[in-house]
Amino acid sequence: MSEQNTPEKDTEVKHFLQQAIEQDIADNKHGGKVVTRFPPEPNGFLHIGHARSIWLNFGLAKEYGGECNLRFDDTNPEKEEQAYIDAIQEDVKWLGYDWSGEVRYASNYFDKFYDWALHLINQKLAYVCHLSPAEAKEYRGWATSPGKESPYRERTVEENLAEFEKMRAGEYDEGACVLRAKIDMASPNMNLRDPILYRIRKASHHQTGDKWCIYPSYDFAHGQEDAIEGVTHSICTLEFQAHRPLYEWFTENLPVPSKPRQYEFGRLNLNYTVTSKRKLKKLVDDSVVSGWDDPRMPTVSGMRRRGFTPTALKSFCDMIPVSSKNNSDIDVAILERAIRDDLNDNAARAMCVMNPIKVTNISQFLIDEMQ
Repeated sequence: MSEQNTPEKDTEVKHFLQQAIEQDIADNKHGGKVVTRFPPEPNGFLHIGHARSIWLNFGLAKEYGGECNLRFDDTNPEKEEQAYIDAIQEDVKWLGYDWSGEVRYASNYFDKFYDWALHLINQKLAYVCHLSPAEAKEYRGWATSPGKESPYRERTVEENLAEFEKMRAGEYDEGACVLRAKIDMASPNMNLRDPILYRIRKASHHQTGDKWCIYPSYDFAHGQEDAIEGVTHSICTLEFQAHRPLYEWFTENLPVPSKPRQYEFGRLNLNYTVTSKRKLKKLVDDSVVSGWDDPRMPTVSGMRRRGFTPTALKSFCDMIPVSSKNNSDIDVAILERAIRDDLNDNAARAMCVMNPIKVTNISQFLIDEMQ
């Protein structure tokens, strides 16, 4: 009896994000659609950690026939520049990805955010607070002790509407007051202790010009942007895990068009490598390096000038497990291996003689001598 051939079983192990997406598709959640997003802040160039986020968000969308949006979370005009926006778009394209539709900005939704802030005030879920930054820090408490409620917390709806309009009209100086959500000052989650929704920034914005002198906080804008865009899987790194209850509080208390689910994965920590944008910016500002794209920098543009390839960076990302529990602490030798393997297979090679010398046929010389 001959041995029957059987097809090999698929032994690929799916990571938790793939499993979640496949389960949602099987349940016809979101109508079977998959929409992800890559939401950088335009306050610096992308680094190796961002490359992994790009690989994950754009890659998952492509794997499941979905879409990935490129959105700039531009809520802090004092630290943002058009040059950063241009560089980020160039890096995404160089890595071999393209986004769905037009480039999106948090500033596209500033009018909607303002209306939603008014909604929270009218629902008695937000108030204008005149505590100084030092007082607000003191009132916030510590992780081991509850905070204290602001003396401005119980203002009437009418008072808060009037004060918020003064903020928008520019009648207050920066730092004089903020709009805060009214949640729970005793919550063990510090992010729920009446977080800031709007603050005064008298700075021109690279997209909206001088239309606004108040700007939404990152936390107030981020989750609502996903809801507006119909994002089905909001993929963030683990440091945003504690922010998820706040994002969900907003979507529960605002008339948002959808309610995205946030998933957190472990961020990439590459040893012997600085990836703090604040520290990288200091290197640029102090002229320690020639710019964000200096080949010594761990930025995507710097690595591109150093000779790295998109294929090598994607291969490197493939080597790193996607975890929902722990950050990935990776030896830089793994990155170097990915680059070396790609160049070994694909780099063009040529040989030449730079300093030729005359070579004498010694065999013929000996024959001549013997004769």
